[in-house]
Amino acid sequence: MGTPPIWLRAVMAADRAGSSWYIGTGFFFAPVLILVSPWPALTAVLWVIIAVAGLWLGLLGIAMATGLAMVLRSGQELSDDYWQSLLDYPDGPKVTAQQTVSR
Repeated sequence: MGTPPIWLRAVMAADRAGSSWYIGTGFFFAPVLILVSPWPALTAVLWVIIAVAGLWLGLLGIAMATGLAMVLRSGQELSDDYWQSLLDYPDGPKVTAQQTVSR
């Protein structure tokens, strides 16, 4: 069997990081939007920033779905090591899915 597309790991890592930043900054943007509401131009700029970031995450999601569909269509399987490498687990004993289920 072949390997997953080289770009898939980068897209999935960017999607993961981007999503966490998007959610985290949402807690920052909500009060900021309230504070700048008297200035419509500044409020519009902030909404454009939020929208562009959301659009970027949407495009990353489409790219990720495309890459995963390519993997499935080719009959490949992504190993546990592949998924764990995306989660930045610290060095330690690797736990497989089978070991998790059998616990």
